Amino acid sequence: MKDFDNLESNIIAIYNNHYANVYRFLICFSGNQNDAEDLTQEVFIRVLKNLSNFNDGNNLKTWIFSIAKHVAVDHYRKKRFTSIFKDSFFNQLKSIELNPEELMEQSEMKKVVHEAISKLKPNHRIIVILRGINEFSIKETSEILKCSESKVKVDYHRALKELRRKLNIFEGEVIRNVK
Repeated sequence: MKDFDNLESNIIAIYNNHYANVYRFLICFSGNQNDAEDLTQEVFIRVLKNLSNFNDGNNLKTWIFSIAKHVAVDHYRKKRFTSIFKDSFFNQLKSIELNPEELMEQSEMKKVVHEAISKLKPNHRIIVILRGINEFSIKETSEILKCSESKVKVDYHRALKELRRKLNIFEGEVIRNVK
């Protein structure tokens, strides 16, 4: 990655390869399209500023998501105790295969799941988003969060258990409904 002769093309490739996943992570965390766009921009500014410090031995994707996690947590701290998820988030997602009644049911379920996720502790919310929604492996999640794989497993299990308790449904259904 330290090919400074092709720096511009490397940066463009990094942006194109990771933008969508970073944006999805941040929109799930923030619940707001405008905030997610701003936060995604902040992530890639930090990536650009620190790219020269990136160790080629590490996974670029997990490094970028580690930065995204920090940006999300910083954002959360700034907006503490205010509503992070807003109703408009899930209304932005459209399905082309469902009829209006099914869309309404799905929208209601997403709203319920969204509210339950927003009530989780921030570290549990991040793990649910990374593991359940962005489908990172346990190892990748541990690298992003800079913690052990066993902590990821335990926290993810506890977060899903808490979601299940709040929603009174199974974890798999929770994750399917939030996507």
